[in-house]
Amino acid sequence: MSSHVITPGPYRATKLWNEVTRLFRAGMPVRKHRQNFRHHSACFTASAAVDWMHQLLRSNSNFGPDVTRQQTVQLLKKFLKNHVVEDVKGRWGTEDLEDNNTLYRFPSTSPLKPIPCPASAPGSIKKKSSFRDKESFFRFRSIKKQLEKETQENVDPALQAAGENEPIGEQQVPRRELTVEDEQEIWRDITLTHLQRILGVASLNDVLDQRYVNPQNIIHNMTKVNKHGVVTLDDKTNDLPHWVLSAMKSLANWPKYDNAQPSYPGFERDVFKTVSDYFYSLPQPVLTYELYELFINVLGLLQPQCERVAIEALQLCTLLLPPNSRRKLQLLMRMMSRISQNVDMPRLHPVIGTRTLMVHTFSGCVLGSAEECDLDELLATRLVSFLMDHQHSILSVPEYLLSAINDHIQYLRTVQVPIDGVPNVDGINPACVPMPMYAFCRQISGAEFEQQKLASSQKAMEELLEMLLTDRNMSEKDRCKKLKQFQKQYPDIYCRRLPSSDGTNNKPKIKAPLLNIKKSKAFSIRN
Repeated sequence: MSSHVITPGPYRATKLWNEVTRLFRAGMPVRKHRQNFRHHSACFTASAAVDWMHQLLRSNSNFGPDVTRQQTVQLLKKFLKNHVVEDVKGRWGTEDLEDNNTLYRFPSTSPLKPIPCPASAPGSIKKKSSFRDKESFFRFRSIKKQLEKETQENVDPALQAAGENEPIGEQQVPRRELTVEDEQEIWRDITLTHLQRILGVASLNDVLDQRYVNPQNIIHNMTKVNKHGVVTLDDKTNDLPHWVLSAMKSLANWPKYDNAQPSYPGFERDVFKTVSDYFYSLPQPVLTYELYELFINVLGLLQPQCERVAIEALQLCTLLLPPNSRRKLQLLMRMMSRISQNVDMPRLHPVIGTRTLMVHTFSGCVLGSAEECDLDELLATRLVSFLMDHQHSILSVPEYLLSAINDHIQYLRTVQVPIDGVPNVDGINPACVPMPMYAFCRQISGAEFEQQKLASSQKAMEELLEMLLTDRNMSEKDRCKKLKQFQKQYPDIYCRRLPSSDGTNNKPKIKAPLLNIKKSKAFSIRN
């Protein structure tokens, strides 16, 4: 059954629900079953549905191979509650579906959820004016020069010469120094512009409520880190409690953390449960309710061919978190990664593997929505699995972005900022340095690369041949010698440029003395 990746955009969770529903209704095998001496047509057992759906979710790029059978049962329970399926008696609306031989069928009505149409309500909140919205701040120099040229086209040359002779001080625009608020807006705008380009969306308004983007959080997360790259907090009361930090260090460094720690059987399981209970007791998930829609949209990039792009997108998304939440995420992911890779760690669950246990234990306290979403658990599992595998890259400070922001602010400090509302001599707002624009190389296939490489090399060879033919400083002897070498190495290019010299008579000439040589007799056994 074919599926497609749900790209970033508004209401992505609803689109994913409809996609899974469509695949399930179109691909789930149904047949006639007999139960309690009665025949039921076009139905299936719950166990068969769990088998089929589990395989679909694991092979679907929107969810990944970490989906468990129990999670599949939970999804089918939500299908029964939302009337995607019903039992053979037509009952639905509850979540009492179990992994057994109970018969179910598809209802005749469409179970797809409607996708709301985004519309600007009269009472909608107005977008906060940002530093990039000021018309005179991020205008390109080329635009300024073009406007100056258009303004001066019909000006009397005498007046133009007089204007050029004015003192420099009278033509200068009043300027002011860069304020703290200006710098914060620069941090915010450059980060969001970069994130928008990575996600490939026309606007971030559909996936992010920019009221919750605090530039002070971005600055803190990128500048106040320790030698391990973990965020440090100014207010220690917002940090993890000491006993939680101690428990996490004990698990992350097991069994080398503390020789004085208790050694009774099952101690590591008790410590693990203590850590998980603390994170589930937090008032909201680590990634916060406000950024839920943004992280859900990043899941559309978790494809094998887009791994690098997904890492960069999550780098920027986690910079938007409050510093205490980012610190919790960093410490939690480091602990989970170390535990899952520690071969000396005793089994923390009698049946579930260590890595699977890490992902499914903490997925619910990392990502979640304020309003219950039917796919929350599956989407959180997919994201937490990727975060744990790439936590070192994702939760590090992007140095390229930090350098670009600092360079831009430093430049603006030297040139200063034009005062808003003060026109120049021509009545045009002055232009200043443009906002840095970031672009990415589009990934191409191997065949496209070979084609471009061949075209580029052939063009270079054609230019070399043309130079050999037109160089007046080269002697005819050297020219003929080099042309013969070129013809031998690149015959196709040579024939395209000089079709008359393509060698129509390629039959080798036989020297005269060789014509008189008598043909030797053929060897024969009789002779």
